[in-house]
Amino acid sequence: MQTGSRGPKIVALGGGHGLSATLGALRLITQNLTAIVTVADDGGSSGRLREEFAVLPPGDLRMALSALCDDGEWGQTWRDVLQHRFSSDGPLDGHALGNLLILSLWEQLGNPVAALDWVGELLRIKGRVLPMSPIPLDIEARVRDGERMRKVRGQHNTATATGTVEHVELIPNDPPAQPEALEAISGADWAVLGPGSWYTSIIPHLLIPDTVDALEKTKAKKILSLNLLAEKETRGMTASDHIRSFHEHAPGLHLDVVLADPSAVDDIQETQKAARECGAHLLMRQVRMGDGSARHDTLRLGAAYRDAFEGILGDVAGSGERRD
Repeated sequence: MQTGSRGPKIVALGGGHGLSATLGALRLITQNLTAIVTVADDGGSSGRLREEFAVLPPGDLRMALSALCDDGEWGQTWRDVLQHRFSSDGPLDGHALGNLLILSLWEQLGNPVAALDWVGELLRIKGRVLPMSPIPLDIEARVRDGERMRKVRGQHNTATATGTVEHVELIPNDPPAQPEALEAISGADWAVLGPGSWYTSIIPHLLIPDTVDALEKTKAKKILSLNLLAEKETRGMTASDHIRSFHEHAPGLHLDVVLADPSAVDDIQETQKAARECGAHLLMRQVRMGDGSARHDTLRLGAAYRDAFEGILGDVAGSGERRD
């Protein structure tokens, strides 16, 4: 793998807090980093701006930009400014300043990608942030509640639905991919998917035909990072269920590594089996915070990614073998 002086070329696909955790870890490894971000958010400040101005929801894009800020005074100050959320009795209540900044540049430049690049220059981020599609998308989920099956529309409604999400689709159902995102995938050394809200941040990337086609054709190795804890939208799902859900939504997509924290794997053999069904090796590494909370430790996660990139594939006991 040709890494160059800036490190390996890595694309990270996801959204929300999960993608932020990944980016925080990956920026310790490389500056050749592109975040490809979901654009289906319809709640909170993002949902309000999306509805009022007919734009992409900026919230997950803002979070990705913040995660790529460096640890110096400049980066951390602008990170805090970008994440600042107003609290008032007026119409600004709940809006994040970064969302308004991104919206302002979108209106000034008329080009969402160029605007995000400008914000990145201001923040001096390590990497680039791109939307997964040039148009805002909606999620429609098939939810089973006991014996009843129903459809739920919207990211917020899907994430909070009572019952078990069994399948999700995008509206429109054949959306365009962002061309710059496809270029980044094509030229990458590694593509990282997850962790994050499963059906609202990870699976949507598999529902854009051109994105899946690019992931299938790229020479990049692909790694799927599993969550530390099942969320409301994935209640009752095991680690192997998550992997098989991924495979169900993109059956032709080959994975190389599935990364999991040992505490999140209930049945190691079944999880290994599910990983093999996708063509992947299971890499077990402790990536959880030392306090036991369901949060990723940036340094541990970065070390786990480095192990994967260097070809160390751990067995269930945590010892590794090097893969050439």
